Amino acid sequence: MPDIIIVEDNKEIGTLLCDFLRKENYTVSLADTGEKALSIFEQYGAKLLVLDIGLPGLDGFSVCSRIRGTSNTHILIASAKTDKESTLKGLQIGADDYISKPFDVDILIAKINGIFKRKYAREEIICNNLKLNTVTQTLTVEGKAVSVTEKEFQLLRLLVENKGITLKKDYLFNSVWGSDSESEPQTLTVHIKWLREKTEKDPKKPEHIITVWGTGYRYE
Repeated sequence: MPDIIIVEDNKEIGTLLCDFLRKENYTVSLADTGEKALSIFEQYGAKLLVLDIGLPGLDGFSVCSRIRGTSNTHILIASAKTDKESTLKGLQIGADDYISKPFDVDILIAKINGIFKRKYAREEIICNNLKLNTVTQTLTVEGKAVSVTEKEFQLLRLLVENKGITLKKDYLFNSVWGSDSESEPQTLTVHIKWLREKTEKDPKKPEHIITVWGTGYRYE
C-alpha cells in the first residue's frame, strides 16, 4: 500500500510533489487521470489522496465521491478552483481538507505530516531516513521498502524508540531474544551488522547505529 496517491495531470507539479514527499520517507504513487487514480486505489489502497479537481476524463469530484463511498482514507483536495461553491462541493462529497493552488510546497508537506502524525502515530515510527510500521512490521528506507526479519525489526524498533540513549548489549539481547534464549550472544552483533547493511549509507562507517565500546549500541 502506498502512503499517498498524488492525483495531478500537470506532470511537473506531480513529479515535484512526489520527489518532496519521498524525501519525507513516504511511499508515493502518481496518477495523471481520475481513472488511473481509482485503479491504483482499488488495487493497492492508500492512506492519503492529494487530489486535483480539473482532471481529464473523470474529474476530481467524481474520484472523491467514489472513493468515499467505500473507504475512509484521508482525501485532501488541491485545486485551482477556489470559489466557495467548489470548496463546499468538495467537502460535502467527502473531502477532509481543501487547499488552493498555487500552494507553497512546504505548507502542503507540513499539512500532510500533521495528518499522518494525528492518524497514524501509533502505527508508524519515523526517524531520520527510516519509517517503521509497527502493525505490519515493515521498514522503508528513504521511501523504499527494505526486507527485514522479525528479530531485525524488533531490534531496530528498540534502538529507534530510544534514540540518543545507549542500550546495553544484555538489555538488547534479552528484550529481543529473551533471557532464556538458546541463541548465542554473538547473534546480537550479527543482527546489528545486518541492520547497518540495510539502513546505513556506509555500513562500515555507520552514522546512526553507533557502537559504544564495552557497553552496547545507540541510535543517533
